[in-house]
Amino acid sequence: MRSPTVSPKPALLTEAGALAVIAAGGTGGHLFPAQALAEALIARGWRIALATDRRTEGLAESFPAEQKIAIASATFAGGPAARAAQFIAILRGVMEARATLEALGPKVVVGFGGYPSIPTLIAARTLGLRTVIHEANAVMGRANRLLAPAVTEVACAFPTLMNAAPSVKARAVVVGSPVRPAIRALAGQGYTPPTADGPLRLFVTGGSQGARILSSMVPEAVALLPRGLRSRLEVVQQTRAETFEAAEAIYRGAGVRAELAPFFADMAARWTWAHLAISRAGASTVSEIAVAGRPAILVPLGVALDDDQGQNARLLAEAGAAEVFREGDLTADILAGAMADLLADPERLTRMAAAAASVAKPDAAEHLADLVERAAA
Repeated sequence: MRSPTVSPKPALLTEAGALAVIAAGGTGGHLFPAQALAEALIARGWRIALATDRRTEGLAESFPAEQKIAIASATFAGGPAARAAQFIAILRGVMEARATLEALGPKVVVGFGGYPSIPTLIAARTLGLRTVIHEANAVMGRANRLLAPAVTEVACAFPTLMNAAPSVKARAVVVGSPVRPAIRALAGQGYTPPTADGPLRLFVTGGSQGARILSSMVPEAVALLPRGLRSRLEVVQQTRAETFEAAEAIYRGAGVRAELAPFFADMAARWTWAHLAISRAGASTVSEIAVAGRPAILVPLGVALDDDQGQNARLLAEAGAAEVFREGDLTADILAGAMADLLADPERLTRMAAAAASVAKPDAAEHLADLVERAAA
């Protein structure tokens, strides 16, 4: 794999007002890095269109695209009849995307993985357009594995790119995972550990869709903490709707101040506030933890086919920035013990925060924008 070309003031390699179509959808893990790239390209004079699916209507509200196009797609699952229907849906999506791309005339099409990107990237290649894909995870996903051999450029977030073909891995450029400008602004701000008698601030997030195990287990673990820690604890937690009332009742019974919500839009403020994070290990979250420089307890998604979150978590774990617990092995007692050990040790929290910052790539959006412009030119 290759490192990005460092360019403090990247030159615009295409004419002003050129259009880039960005294909992303499904979850915030695909959409948030895509939004960071879009904002970097707009700052360089590009126009942006977003090709996505209908699941991202809420997440894509602030996406800075002059057009948002819903493209038909499907993921391969189930028996022969289901797969036949899915193939037809993807074929319909390719035809829709071809017509859209012919009408728009983009200079480049950029895909961020996930099955919604497949029809748009296939259509772009059949039209001879320049194409770039970005793989956010340490393990290359199935959609990007399908697309990678035919695209102009391959970018990735992690120095490992498991499951990629050797020819793809050899030409992949490690740019990091683009983070939104508000998160990027946290780089280098440092970490202030908790004081001896001051508050202990815990931020719990499960990614854009939440995490059922964290929604239910973290309140139970907090209730098991020693009274001295609980009396100082302040919690901000992303909680799934079905566990909201139960979590609220547990925190109230434990005497812990807690702010609960199904989704937080102001993530930069939440990372700044936190002394310790408990989180899934999605690619975007791992990148944000590193850029913000925060110590973490990570619980990778246990049902992922390729253990992509487990591999993502290794970046922070091997740096000494996070403790990682496998979902199947985790109990409220174990989690409470880990939390108590960390919250009672400000010096260790400070070392972990510095370790997280040491592996951050805050300029990932700019490096990916460089690559997109080279591909377009």
